[in-house]
Amino acid sequence: MISFRNFALRRGQRLLLSGVDLALHAGWRVGVVGRNGAGKSSLFAAIQRQIEADQGDVELSGKARIASVAQETPSLPDAAIDFVLGGDVEVAAAIRAEAQAMEREDWDGVAAAHHRLDELNGYDATARAGKLLHGLGFAADTHQRAVSEFSGGWRVRLNLARALMMPSDLLLLDEPTNHLDLDAVLWLETWLLRYPGTLLLISHDREFLDGVCTHTLHLHEGKAKLYTGDYTSFEHQRAEQLHQQQVAFEKEQAEREHLQKFIDRFKAKASKARQAQSRVKRLAKLAGTEAVRAERELHINFAEPLKLPTSLIRLNHVDAGYAFKNPPPLAGEGRVRANPAELRSGGPHPDLPPQAGEGAGFTRILENVGFGLEAGDRIGLLGPNGAGKSTLVKTLVGELPVLAGERSAHPDMQLGYFAQHTVESLIPGASPVDHLRELAPNVAVQDFRDFLGRWNFPGNRAFESVDTFSGGERARLALALIAWRKPNVLLLDEPTNHLDLDMREALAEALSDFDGAIVLVSHDRHLIGLVCDSFWRVADGHVEAFDGDLDAYAAWLRSRNAEARGTAKPAMTADTAPDQSDAPKRPVARKAAIKIDARAIERAEARVIALERELAGIDAQQADPGLYAAGGERIAELGRQQAKLRDDLARAEQDLLEIYEAQA
Repeated sequence: MISFRNFALRRGQRLLLSGVDLALHAGWRVGVVGRNGAGKSSLFAAIQRQIEADQGDVELSGKARIASVAQETPSLPDAAIDFVLGGDVEVAAAIRAEAQAMEREDWDGVAAAHHRLDELNGYDATARAGKLLHGLGFAADTHQRAVSEFSGGWRVRLNLARALMMPSDLLLLDEPTNHLDLDAVLWLETWLLRYPGTLLLISHDREFLDGVCTHTLHLHEGKAKLYTGDYTSFEHQRAEQLHQQQVAFEKEQAEREHLQKFIDRFKAKASKARQAQSRVKRLAKLAGTEAVRAERELHINFAEPLKLPTSLIRLNHVDAGYAFKNPPPLAGEGRVRANPAELRSGGPHPDLPPQAGEGAGFTRILENVGFGLEAGDRIGLLGPNGAGKSTLVKTLVGELPVLAGERSAHPDMQLGYFAQHTVESLIPGASPVDHLRELAPNVAVQDFRDFLGRWNFPGNRAFESVDTFSGGERARLALALIAWRKPNVLLLDEPTNHLDLDMREALAEALSDFDGAIVLVSHDRHLIGLVCDSFWRVADGHVEAFDGDLDAYAAWLRSRNAEARGTAKPAMTADTAPDQSDAPKRPVARKAAIKIDARAIERAEARVIALERELAGIDAQQADPGLYAAGGERIAELGRQQAKLRDDLARAEQDLLEIYEAQA
């Protein structure tokens, strides 16, 4: 499908990649990983012929159709569903031709358009576009809204939907989970598993990579190496290679001891058996990867709080939402810098769906919330975008005044608040040292430099303008500014956007050592699964404890979606695509509602894993250049085995899904 032959690529004077010789075969789902600046996005640009190789070449088989996500979306008057439908250029043209012929009463033209749609199998195209929008979180009543009316984050989702709509043999996705909530990430993971073409995926979400990828392409120090298997498998293989290269024994042992303490600490702190089991399962992925972790240079920490009261924040019978008149000033506790746009009266904000109604002076998002936060609590918030997770966090912060009920906070509480737009509120043109000087005018510059060095802003980087920083560096600086304040409460709303895998691992370890309380909103299942002891679900205007782990939540979500599909009307069209609001209102999941047959799931999961391993073995044999010198019979036999295994895997995955849906 794709062949790199003696491929080399430069950016200015910097050599990104050199001597790359490898082949990626049709049907593979390849995770492209590496540190920020390793050349991942440049590799995508070279595949799309947007930049030329400095040496060698990239070859694509036949007339491969390539789909990718546009970086920008113009402010268009087109309806969202029409914009997405436009991803399939030929079908969209046939639909337009039909509409124009109908308007002219040109019945021959109408017949020709119908014939063209039949050739393209395009009669269900509008419904497919509606399903993509629904899966990515767009309510049915927003499908006809103009693209220009959506905020930046929702336009990113529209671009993703348009790319998925495009017929393609090769799909290139660069950080597709940014701006998605966990529900949309789970939906996208399922969609990509059914994608029949070749997938190249850049992501810093290891759970997403594990769920989707059959192979991993690692870019490191100018080289590209292909591994068979998902990200966890890559880490184990990479660790073995580093062992063979005799990584410094003392450094590895120190990291092994640190990781074991990390595991033991979590086992001791887990307050519920199911969460403990889920966390141990995730931590088991890290066991044996000490050499890879020792290779990482980034280690951060949140200092011990100056004071740590037992009871920190409490909401009693609170209605939470947004007032549209005389908005209060930002509380600013633990914030880097206030962003007035976040509270613009009546303007878009992360928790409101693309179109929200206004009440008499306010919009109520959550009602009758009872929520308390004590020292040592580690709470993960679950629920789709628009359900109210950010509203709850802002109400805890005090940024949003309660509409009813009472919010109480201990006078010694010190908040560290990372909002979804905190990165954007860094001071333009200012350096990291300048930002710290605003927080502590009388502290010596050397103290600032020492602190910033621990957050990987060494030497002159501490004095460079943030305007030159990447998104990941800006997010890391924002977290560093929060850590400087020594908070006893961390309220983190999607802190991992733009962070690479090394920084996400470092953040997970730092949060594990933090003595205060944590409320975390994140679509990164690896992070939230390691950090959080308990989960609260925000949905249908309510906030309630969820007695289950992330796997149980995924099962519940599949069951809910299946129920919504089962109650849809037979004559479903894109304009009435199923949405949570269309499904019968069901009560919020109670503790007794989650009863998963662990043995049945374990057997079904083992079957899927075994088939995936067999497929990986076939893929590895097909990747061996010596195979093609041995003759065609062996190649044909491997092809037949691969086809059968793929069919078996599809049935096994369907069986697993049915078990989830039956028991959730």
